Parts: sequence; structure tokens; C-alpha cells
Amino acid sequence: MRRSFTWYLIVFIVIGAYSCKSNNGTKSGNVVFKGVYSFGPEMKTFTECNSGQEYWVTDSCKQLELQYTQLKFEKPYEPVYIEVEGVKVRSGKDGLGSEYDSTLVVNKLIKITKEIPQDLCN
Repeated sequence: MRRSFTWYLIVFIVIGAYSCKSNNGTKSGNVVFKGVYSFGPEMKTFTECNSGQEYWVTDSCKQLELQYTQLKFEKPYEPVYIEVEGVKVRSGKDGLGSEYDSTLVVNKLIKITKEIPQDLCN
């Protein structure tokens, strides 16, 4: 009985270790995006540093907009540098963000700062 328990325990630990593997530290399907984010009453945009591609932004983690407002800008739409985990989806045909081809759905905020690194984002 004790021997079979030990064997099951070892199998359980091995399965658990393999199931905890992730895709570069992100949830399945998420990608890390680095770029410039602007937020205001009528616009939420992200411009990717590497490609220069611009996206509409949806904040599913509810941390991006919160952290942006806590930076206490005097006026809206001030650009900040962000690093986020998220997925790119096709934008809807109607409503806010419909003028963009793609929407960045932010699932996790990694970094937000007023200082935009010139070596990464020209």
C-alpha cells in the first residue's frame, strides 16, 4: 500500500511540473507588446515600438487604465511607455475603435512609465 502511494505521488508531482510550463511566461496565446499608449475619453490607442503599427486598446485586466490615471496627467492623451501581455484581435465594424484594423486586448500590465525609451521607440 505504501509503495503504491509513493508511486502515485511521484506521478502526480511529474504531471504537475509539466502542467505548470507556460509559453515564455505568458498565458497561452498571449504575446508581450512594448510601445506607446495614450488614453482619454474618446481614444485608447497603442503604437507598437518595433513595427509602428497602431491598435485600439481594450483593457481586460482593468489595471492599464487605472495605472495610467494614477500618473496624474493634467490633460488626457499624454503618451506613456507600456509593456503588456495581450492578444491582437480584429476590430469591430461599429463603435469606438472601429477605425482601427486590430484591437489589442490587454490581459496583464507588466510596466507603465512616463519615460518613453528612445532606444526602443523612435
